[in-house]
Amino acid sequence: MVDNLIDITVSPKQLRFKPGGLPASFEVKVVNDSERFASFQVEVTAAGVDAERLRNWYTISPEVGTKKPPGDVTHFQVAIVDNPVPGFVGLMNLTVRVFSMEFPDEDREVLRLILEQGTGSIPLKLDLPVREFQEYPANEDEIPVRVYNPSQLETHVTLKLSGLDSTWIVDGTERQLYLPPNGQVTETFICQIPDISQAPSRIYPFAIAATHRHGSPAQVEGTLEVLPMGLVEFSATPKQQQIPTKRAWIPNWRNSPVPYTLEFENHSNLQQQVTVNIQGEDQQECTLELPDKPAELNPGQTAQAPLRVQARRHLWGRKKELSLEAMATLSDQRLGNTNPTSQFLKLDVYPIIPTWLLLGGGLLLLYFIWWLSWLNPDNKFFGHQAAVNSVQFNGMSQNVVSGSNDETLIKWRVDGFFNPFANPEVEKIADTDKAVRVIRYKPVNNNVVAAGLENGEIQLLNLLAETPKLMMSFSQEKDDRVLALEFTDDSRYLFSGHGSGLVLGWDIQQNLGEADAGVNGNVEPLRSGRFEFAIYALKFVGQGNQNLVVAGRFNTLAIWNLPNPDNVAIPIPYREGGQDEYILSIDVADMKPYLMATADNQGYITLWNMESCLVEGQPSCEIIDQWSNGHGGQAVRSVALSNGGCYLASGGDDGRMMLWPLTNRGKRADNYLNGIEVGESLRNQKFNTVDINVLKQNILIASGSDDTQVRVRRAKRLQGLGCDRDE
Repeated sequence: MVDNLIDITVSPKQLRFKPGGLPASFEVKVVNDSERFASFQVEVTAAGVDAERLRNWYTISPEVGTKKPPGDVTHFQVAIVDNPVPGFVGLMNLTVRVFSMEFPDEDREVLRLILEQGTGSIPLKLDLPVREFQEYPANEDEIPVRVYNPSQLETHVTLKLSGLDSTWIVDGTERQLYLPPNGQVTETFICQIPDISQAPSRIYPFAIAATHRHGSPAQVEGTLEVLPMGLVEFSATPKQQQIPTKRAWIPNWRNSPVPYTLEFENHSNLQQQVTVNIQGEDQQECTLELPDKPAELNPGQTAQAPLRVQARRHLWGRKKELSLEAMATLSDQRLGNTNPTSQFLKLDVYPIIPTWLLLGGGLLLLYFIWWLSWLNPDNKFFGHQAAVNSVQFNGMSQNVVSGSNDETLIKWRVDGFFNPFANPEVEKIADTDKAVRVIRYKPVNNNVVAAGLENGEIQLLNLLAETPKLMMSFSQEKDDRVLALEFTDDSRYLFSGHGSGLVLGWDIQQNLGEADAGVNGNVEPLRSGRFEFAIYALKFVGQGNQNLVVAGRFNTLAIWNLPNPDNVAIPIPYREGGQDEYILSIDVADMKPYLMATADNQGYITLWNMESCLVEGQPSCEIIDQWSNGHGGQAVRSVALSNGGCYLASGGDDGRMMLWPLTNRGKRADNYLNGIEVGESLRNQKFNTVDINVLKQNILIASGSDDTQVRVRRAKRLQGLGCDRDE
């Protein structure tokens, strides 16, 4: 048997202790029975005490004994200063453990502790299970608080919540509770947050205090964040003005500015500052007066920003129809921007000399030009001399640009197509030396046109110069036809699709900047993708220009996710096709970026819900509608969706141009399953390209065809179908 190296004596063996009174002490005598120097430590444990509780209910002196030689004695004094188990009354065993770091032996002794009813109280304990709350206006939130009485006395407790508006707290901010000794209760304050006008979005700190007559108060703190909610309405009054404000039948030289009132109503719980910026192609023709400071808007308030516009009047001619876009920007965009984000303002500027004074001579001159055009039908005064491959409206539908096999680009005035005495052609933009296969306006400002040519070249043309100017020209592979072009929304990048199956991305902004700075170098693509089919159509789908849809030969349709570092395109299931079967056209609605239309040379038009595969993660993209009877089963060369996704235009080999009204979901409207034929049919000719835009009460459809003609047709909007409300 191994001898114990530690010998301890505890005296006395039984103690009495009354919480709130004097400490109860005992001595621990430790004898070093080993054959070497050693130091000792003492630890006291109580039956029923949580092991994680702080050991502040007793003290030991000294905490660690000094090293003593064999046979020497160390004395420790232990004092009980608090109840090991708050609220406990009765007999409790204490275990005294003595150990040394010099050897593994230890020794234990047990003594009895008699705990009597205490004379003082212990502070209440408060706990918030959740300290940070978040809620929207007009909703309820529950704030639970746990109250614990660790003392040996029963008590009445008053809970009071402070920091929050008292009107928000259902049943008041105070609660009266009864707590027995060692008792616990959970009380809930229900907070009813008012509507957005009375609950600004911010973090509200609050505190819950507990008071009772037997001791000091206790307090716990938390926060309630009222989340942002609502919107800021943006309106303009009036939306159309004229200069001069009153028209006269005699020459009128007055040119006073006209007022518009821009009004903002803050139906949110965010304090806002609204900044107004005027944009539009016609901005440079106007003198604008706006307030110097942003409009200040507290929740529930209305503010106005007066706008005064002046424009220079010409001496004679027809009135100028100017269009301005008032863009509003909020200082705090956690809820987005204003609703709507902009207002379109119209301004009619009349000439100084009334039109009727020049009407006679002008009509005679126009009639003479018109007569000459009919007198010499084989002598073309304007237009293309070969098949038209691509047309596109500018953003305000004032102009159309067309590209043709005759190697030219032409700019047309839209209103000229509806005046039998006017020449709609504005100017020839360029002679490209090669057939023009595709054209695209640069989205921002529409001041640049990109043209894709038969020889693989891409040309960028500046439309703002007095004479349209070639800004730059570039290509990757010679004679690799450019069949598709697509700008990103911010106009920085241009993607081109080629007959070889190559898709290239070009940094237009950087290259134009270098050209302006006089740096002449080879223009290299920023990125490229190689596909196993000829590319006939490109279009961005979804939000943020992340996904480029690529289509072409073999009825192939694929999504190229540009951020994907693997540079891999994901195929979209479609009808299988051979080498003579093509998807020829794609379009996406600007305001419904997941609504996509495709057309192929087997006569099929398909409407897709791309959100199902790009956002919802479904294995295939949802086909909303598909039909093949729109062009008699013949090839559909081009499809175009209106900005709001309520109308689809198509043109094909049957020589017909069709309009398809759509529902909100993107299907053909039930009353128009066979479509609406727009304009006259062509004999033995085909439509190669269409574009569509909605302007005022009309739907405008531009087309280009094999008979060298560019046409603009219009139809009335169909607002009774439920989709076209504010397109």
